Parts: sequence; structure tokens; C-alpha cells
Amino acid sequence: MQSQAIFVRRVLLSYLRVCKDAHKPILAQAERSVKQRAPATMRYPSKLIETAVEEVSKLPGIGRKTALRLVLHLLACDAYRTASLSGALTRMRAEIKYCKDCHSVADDAVCSVCRNPHRDTATLCVVENVQDVLAIENTQQYQGLYHVLGGVVNPSEGIGPERLHIDSLCRRVGELAVKEIIFALSATIEGDTTMFYIVRKLDRETVKISTIARGVAVGSDLEYTDEVTLGRSITHRTHYTLSS
Repeated sequence: MQSQAIFVRRVLLSYLRVCKDAHKPILAQAERSVKQRAPATMRYPSKLIETAVEEVSKLPGIGRKTALRLVLHLLACDAYRTASLSGALTRMRAEIKYCKDCHSVADDAVCSVCRNPHRDTATLCVVENVQDVLAIENTQQYQGLYHVLGGVVNPSEGIGPERLHIDSLCRRVGELAVKEIIFALSATIEGDTTMFYIVRKLDRETVKISTIARGVAVGSDLEYTDEVTLGRSITHRTHYTLSS
């Protein structure tokens, strides 16, 4: 019995030794793979290119690799194209203005939308930033005026109502005799808080308050829609009619 136990122990030790030796190449390959995947600092042939890449990569949605491709593309282009791009950006930053009425971007003191005599001055769409103005304008479904708040109330980031263009909004409502205000703010707690604060400052007896519709996006499946959006869609459902 004792000799059998010794034999079994020797077999087990030999098996463990073989397994250990067999796994060494696999472990070594795994370690090399991890080292290869580890992010390495990019090396540049020129300090000027490195500086340009660092600046371009600061733009939203652009990483270092994309920035490097853009920089090399500009380097391969004719010199006048690079000068034209840098000149356009410099001129835009130096000469851009903000409309004194709606606070959107403009070339003059008043933007093209506020100057347009064909716009409906009785309807005012309240948005968070200039990007929202561009998005709504591209739909070609709105013919009223805009008012850019410059953000939303966000106490966690130190943004209070006093930092937004709310006082000028209330003033414009009276000056333009606005009949309807459409709130096109983000469907977030901050957006709803901002809307609630503004509505309390307005005369709701003379001004109609409305918000853009919030519901299921066209082409999306219900199973992938969050509960809040789906609940609002059910609550604010619309009547279905057959078109003739």
C-alpha cells in the first residue's frame, strides 16, 4: 500500500510539472499580448506636428489618431488651404457676434432670424444653445422666433437662473406680445427645472405655454425604449385618423 501511495504521488508530481511546463508558452504569449495592447505614447517626427495634434485633439469627438490624420492631411495640402482654414477660424472667433435680442450667433447686432419680417413674432421657441436653433431650423417646420438661454439651471455645476438669459426672455414676451412660448429644452431634470422656473415668472393667463412632443422615436422598437419615454408617449398619445 505504501509503495502504491509513493507511486501515485510521483505520478501526480510529474503531471503537475508537465502541465506547468506546457503552460509556460501560453502564459508568455498572454503577457506579450497584454504588453502590445497597452497604450503607448505616440511619437512624432516633428515637435510642430506634435503641437498641432495636441491642439486638434482638444476638439470634441476627435482623438489623437484622428487629429494626426487631419494634421497630416493639412500638411499635404497646398499652403493656401491651410492659411484659408486658419484665417477663417481666426476671423470667426474675432468678429462673431451674439444677437442682442435672441442671443444666437450673428454677423451683426441682430441675427437673420430676428430681422426676417416674415417670421411669426407671436411665437417664441426657447432653446438651450445655438446648436438647438440650427437643429430646429433644419426641419423647416418652424416659422417663429427663438430665444437662446445659454444653458439650463444646474446647481451641481454652479449654474443658477441668474447666469441664463431669462430676464431678457420675460422682457421680449411683453415687447413682442408673444401668444405662445414653445420650450424645446432637453428632457432632463435640469431642463424640466429650468422650464418650471421660467413658467412661474411668466403671465400664464395671456401666454400659451407648450413643449415639444416627447415620445418614441420613429423607427425604434418599444422593447428598447426607456420607461419614462414610453410612459410619456402613452400619457400624451395622439388621435389616429385615416388619411383620405
